[in-house]
Amino acid sequence: MSKTKHPITDELLDQLLANYQKPEDLIGAEGILKQLTKKLVERALDAELTHHLGHDKHQPVSNSAGNTRNGFSRKKLKGEFGELPIE
Repeated sequence: MSKTKHPITDELLDQLLANYQKPEDLIGAEGILKQLTKKLVERALDAELTHHLGHDKHQPVSNSAGNTRNGFSRKKLKGEFGELPIE
């Protein structure tokens, strides 16, 4: 069995499910799965942009191409869970 690079621990799951009482808390419109999906997608998009541009947010531009972050636009991710606004 191979180990994942960043395993999800039981302690993390316990924290995420601390207020779980009914299925809607997990899979409902404001459930933890939708919240996690939103946060993961936003974090991944930010990391991808950081890698592409070669600098973090709020850092001075050091590339000669002049590529910079110039704000963001709202998007909607559509899936089995419905629409999810992404910033």
